[in-house]
Amino acid sequence: MEKWFKLKEHGTNVRTEMTAGLTTFLTMVYIVVVNPSILSSAGVPFQQVFMATVISAIIGTLYMALFANHPIAVAPGMGMNAYFASVVASQGVSYQVVFGTVFIAGILFMLLTFTKIRETLIESIPPSLKYGITAGIGLFIAFIGLKSSGIVVPSPATMVTFGDLHQPVTIVALAGLFITLMLMARKIKGALFIGMAVTAIIGYSMGLLKFDGIVAMPAAPVLFDLDVMGVFEHGLYTVVFAFLLVTIFDTTGTMIGVAEQAGLMKGNKFPRAKQALMADALATTAGSVMGTTPSSAYIESSAGVAAGGRTGLTSLVVAGLFLLTLFFSPILGAISSLPAITAPALIIVGCLMMDGLARIEWNEFDEAFPAFAILISMPLTSSIATGIAIGFITYPLLKLVSGKGKNVHPILYVFGVIFAIQMVFFPAH
Repeated sequence: MEKWFKLKEHGTNVRTEMTAGLTTFLTMVYIVVVNPSILSSAGVPFQQVFMATVISAIIGTLYMALFANHPIAVAPGMGMNAYFASVVASQGVSYQVVFGTVFIAGILFMLLTFTKIRETLIESIPPSLKYGITAGIGLFIAFIGLKSSGIVVPSPATMVTFGDLHQPVTIVALAGLFITLMLMARKIKGALFIGMAVTAIIGYSMGLLKFDGIVAMPAAPVLFDLDVMGVFEHGLYTVVFAFLLVTIFDTTGTMIGVAEQAGLMKGNKFPRAKQALMADALATTAGSVMGTTPSSAYIESSAGVAAGGRTGLTSLVVAGLFLLTLFFSPILGAISSLPAITAPALIIVGCLMMDGLARIEWNEFDEAFPAFAILISMPLTSSIATGIAIGFITYPLLKLVSGKGKNVHPILYVFGVIFAIQMVFFPAH
């Protein structure tokens, strides 16, 4: 382990790394329940998503551990699962076709890892749009949590309104939300996971949760349940771009943030960047083949770094713990059937994604409005792709009329025109 992970060089030891790995796992294990529960609402079988979620997390995190040697865990990302479900609902296509878009995005993601295009794309998009996209996805996720728990409900007069607090599922969700908020405020490690466990106990005591078992042998993963040709038949190019773009920003930003926290950045450079980015690309492609949405580096890895994690041994422990979860699908399946358990996590993760808003130059209108447009359009249109398109159209347009057109990268003008044409002539139905 010393030879492979260079523990002494990074000022750490096996015990510290194992503790860090456990800490990271506890803060992100909620995904093995939340991801299948969201995708199953789009018609994907729960067991298929569960296996795909866990296996893609193992593949990505293991590659990160052994080849990049970073304490960063990888798993299917939040936000993309909600977007996936909304595309299935709004476009009137099967989930297999949308998995086709994920597969194409994964292949493109992998190819971009070998080129400078990815870096150029990241550098060309201004911070205000990046922060707006992340925060918009956060609002989208939180809104899904509020709807699934019954805290907000449809209204003919106002579109949405406050729900009925006498409903059992809503009562359990609110109890779970306040318990999890208290744990988060107290900075308890694994607060999201503990909150979900306590909420499950409350749901069980109220007769809302029934278990058909606890441990079971893992089922064989479902392979190639996707339709690539359907992507071209339905013209879902914007969907592919949305998956690709959000995954690029989310992963790169998270990796750099965690690496800076761990003191791994050398000057302005991220060591073994290609290997780290390949971990994410492999997990995304493998996940699409088995039945889950794009993978991303997890910001929860920062909890493990705070516990002392500095090398890939932390990630190796996380991958091993994910492997163990394969044997607990019955209990996780039961938990996913009660939205009140996962809703608090969705609401709180949405809040955590608001962080970048503080760094937007709100006093500069041509910077502020495109970010605001993304922020408000994603939850209100239930489409991450629409939010991205609106941001890419309004940003170069406002810069152009305010005399700052030369400050905008040419790529943004190209995408702005493409998105404008797509929205006018090929709108989503």
